[in-house]
Amino acid sequence: QVQLVESGGGLVQAGGSLRLSCVASGSMFRINFMGWYRQAPGKERELVATITIDGRTNYADSVKGQFTISLDNAKNTVYLQKNSLKPEDTAVYYCNCNAVRGSYGLSYNYWGQGTQVTVTS
Repeated sequence: QVQLVESGGGLVQAGGSLRLSCVASGSMFRINFMGWYRQAPGKERELVATITIDGRTNYADSVKGQFTISLDNAKNTVYLQKNSLKPEDTAVYYCNCNAVRGSYGLSYNYWGQGTQVTVTS
């Protein structure tokens, strides 16, 4: 198994910034990519951003230029720097990790527990 532990959520005023972190741990795994998703009240979970092990990034159109995803390979940690936060960014943010485990080279998807981000106007 791969465990994901998120941190960095909280309450922030509109226009402020937050940095989310997610550490992946476990035995005998190799990360393909990691990412962040979010789920606002009454809405479906949506992609925020992903990053591959070699640094290729993908962002939802709604956060381009506002959020920055980065990956520290040595620490198996993915970060999401969120600037110019808006009330509509309020959501539970989930860390996602796609990793290869086992001798057959199969990939699996793992999820963190989620961290609440609340942006007040």
